[in-house]
Amino acid sequence: MRHFLQENDFSMEETAEVFSYAFELKSNRSKRPTTDLVGQSWGMIFFKQSTRTRVSFEVGIRELGGNPLILDQSSTQIGRGESIADTAKVLSRFLDGLIIRAHGHEIIETFAKHSSIPVVNALTDFLHPCQIFADCMTLLEKMNTGTNPFVGLRGKKLAFFGDTSCNMANSWILAGAMFGMEISLCGPEAFKPGRNILELLENHNLSPTWSFTPTPEDGAKDADVVYTDVWVSMGCEEDSKSRLASMQPYQVDEKIMASAKDNCLFMHCMPAHPGEEVNQSVLDSEYSILFDQAENRLHMQKAILSKLSQSNHTI
Repeated sequence: MRHFLQENDFSMEETAEVFSYAFELKSNRSKRPTTDLVGQSWGMIFFKQSTRTRVSFEVGIRELGGNPLILDQSSTQIGRGESIADTAKVLSRFLDGLIIRAHGHEIIETFAKHSSIPVVNALTDFLHPCQIFADCMTLLEKMNTGTNPFVGLRGKKLAFFGDTSCNMANSWILAGAMFGMEISLCGPEAFKPGRNILELLENHNLSPTWSFTPTPEDGAKDADVVYTDVWVSMGCEEDSKSRLASMQPYQVDEKIMASAKDNCLFMHCMPAHPGEEVNQSVLDSEYSILFDQAENRLHMQKAILSKLSQSNHTI
């Protein structure tokens, strides 16, 4: 059974096909719906609140001809103690696929282990592969470098500011190694990448393409893209005061953007907190492309679901 739990779960050829199809789906959206998921029902389980993830997946499944079913953890038997294994086995009898947004990465791995239907990682505390693929699509689009990320993103430098141990930083480390990008991580020493992402690269024979610096000007130097994420993710609220204090020097502002290339783009996976990880003027600037990122979640996720459906029906 094929799943999409991390960025390299597809082969290079499959990944290139997914990106190409995402661009095709975007250009032909007026012709929706397609029939890629016709007659199929896909469930979505949310352990964490969501705006972009829920709407983009629900709309995407409908536009592919399928039927989306929203399942909230608190309104299912998982909330009353039923095991993930049993839940996965039961849902596999009803559904054609399962999309999960959770805290611990082990939750989605357990679902995948016990499911006989494809499972998609819609976010965990470790990785956010759908967001990264959509972000890479956005960069290809804005840089006008084609549809193949292995070609169009090679040699590009992305500077990530703030909590460089978070799921988005981990996913950029993985994507950088896959696509040949230079990933410059910049933040407090206490929030450097953890051992788990380093082990993932080692286990998949991927050469690291990232570096770390606590100096903002060095991190942004010659960057094609400056990226940041919230400093206090869901589940980290108890540490909010200390996190906000230690991250303050890494707020993306005009000074940081001026240290990057003249045509540098600014990205944020949203929701953004103006005055914390980024100031309002950068969010409102002409080089800010966060709403393009958000839109491309829809097109990329449709391509991912289509590829999984094709793969699992031909095995």
